[in-house]
Amino acid sequence: MLGITETGMSEIEMYTKGFCPYCIAAKHLLKKKPLVFKEVPIDRNPDLRAEMIQRSGRSTVPQIFINGDSIGGYSEMSALEQSGQLDLLLATG
Repeated sequence: MLGITETGMSEIEMYTKGFCPYCIAAKHLLKKKPLVFKEVPIDRNPDLRAEMIQRSGRSTVPQIFINGDSIGGYSEMSALEQSGQLDLLLATG
């Protein structure tokens, strides 16, 4: 598990593909907050795609992890944002 970074911020990872509209929307939402995240492009690396599937149990992108825990894709993150739960999740780490 990744846990909280040294700066006290949650660790956010997102597996993406270049021309995925949901990936673009997810990045936009995180940048709007503004949050720092690690992007893991899987377009040209089958090993990273396999890693994403193994970690999340899903084959669609984006796959988003906060502090090592899978929260799902853009739809799930957007629902968390609209309900106010995303900020709580990020704050509690």
